[in-house]
Amino acid sequence: MRLILSIFLFAAATLCNAQVSRLGKDITYAVELHGETSDGDIAPFWFTSNKYGVSSIEPHSGFLRGTLKRSIEADSTRKWAIGYGIDMAIARNHVYEDLQQLYGEVQYKGLRLLVGAKELPMEFANHELSSGDMVMSTNTHPIPQIRLEMPDFWDVPGTNGWLGVKAHIAYGWYTDNHWQDTFTTPDKRRTNNSHYHSKALFFKIGNEQKFKLTLTGGIRVDCQFGGDAWNLTQRRDDNSIVDFSYVNMNNGLKSYWNALAFGGNDPNDGDFKNVEGNHVGSWYGNLNYQGKGWSVRGYFQHFFDDHSQLFLQYGWKDMLWGIEGHLPKNPFVSTVVTEFISTKDQTSPVYHDATPQFPIQISGKDSYYSHMVYGAWQHWGMILGNPLIISPAYNQSHQIAVFHNRISAWHLGISGDPSRSFHYRILYTHMRSWGAYDYPLTDTKYNNFVLAEMTIKPLKLKGWSLTGAFGLNRGDLLQKSTGGALSIRKEGILR
Repeated sequence: MRLILSIFLFAAATLCNAQVSRLGKDITYAVELHGETSDGDIAPFWFTSNKYGVSSIEPHSGFLRGTLKRSIEADSTRKWAIGYGIDMAIARNHVYEDLQQLYGEVQYKGLRLLVGAKELPMEFANHELSSGDMVMSTNTHPIPQIRLEMPDFWDVPGTNGWLGVKAHIAYGWYTDNHWQDTFTTPDKRRTNNSHYHSKALFFKIGNEQKFKLTLTGGIRVDCQFGGDAWNLTQRRDDNSIVDFSYVNMNNGLKSYWNALAFGGNDPNDGDFKNVEGNHVGSWYGNLNYQGKGWSVRGYFQHFFDDHSQLFLQYGWKDMLWGIEGHLPKNPFVSTVVTEFISTKDQTSPVYHDATPQFPIQISGKDSYYSHMVYGAWQHWGMILGNPLIISPAYNQSHQIAVFHNRISAWHLGISGDPSRSFHYRILYTHMRSWGAYDYPLTDTKYNNFVLAEMTIKPLKLKGWSLTGAFGLNRGDLLQKSTGGALSIRKEGILR
């Protein structure tokens, strides 16, 4: 990754020779010391989730973190823009420490190239208050990748600003070999050296300057493919000859094309060919209204696993619905987000491949975030999508699997700014699980998750901030836990 980044920075400097002198300017720094403790066997849920993986499920943990970066927005008025960053952490009771981010990016007008591992925001979800995106949330460590994107909506010529397009395509590499090898026992399923692919296309209809109502939406599809796999299982009706104790998955250039085009098949598919890799995706829709000093947005996400709910063949029963409101300036509440998520249907509990005896394909039993090769849609033990579908890191059986993907949940997030130096946020989630079709529960289990967090930035101590948080878990799904966290942070301009 360091070699790729070095090549990228050299190429960027060559292409932008006239601009190189500014690369040492507008550099910012941040140093943070964080610690947390709780009385249970695990940390409160919202202490751990949606923290880009700089968190731990352990009841007592902490880290010292340092960041240097040059934001690409520093060149927002130029045709060529260049950004880079390095972010490191020394952690206690974390599964991951050391290098959190290392990246370089260059942008020409509206087109940006990113190389490296960078914390990327969610496409349409509120980073601070949402429960998370269904495909790619902020729940785990950044995946090193090469990513070409239009980061902002590009106005289609001839539409007078009434139609915009936004898109990206990326290929990357998973880095959790060590975690998988140490988390699982020798007889459990695991993979190493997997590859990553992502693509998305979004549209915006409306012109905020002329009409207050706009519609945005589109589709995103991600994929995990390639690598090496151990301890896979063979179907009873599969007569193919494969050594399922170890399978070398496809890793050539053709696999990169298959990830893009939903093509190919995995070496262990045997008599029942499927597409290559683990594909997940979501349709997005957002309706925005911008008032004078306030705004409201209604949105949905429809998740699909492989092809079965890609279109309307089986109906869209599993959805995330949300409303986000930004209130007029006041000292009490600034933003409110409420969401409802249901993943109980998953195209019914029946899956059957077409056979000579029964030549009908029934594409049900989707088992969200699960996969027969890669175990789960995860990285370093944490679900890549919405964290309310419980991550493998919580599995006491040390299996890389998802045991609770048939859920429903209500989520509420509130934030406010009582003064220039004080900010708070509150999260409350009530969720209920029916287990999974392969691991059904005889009775549903539930959890309540709470987070109350406040940040103080003294006006006389420029760049300093102090954040305190209270969190708790209650219910019979994840273990009971009550805890507190404290962070001290200093940030500023290095040059």
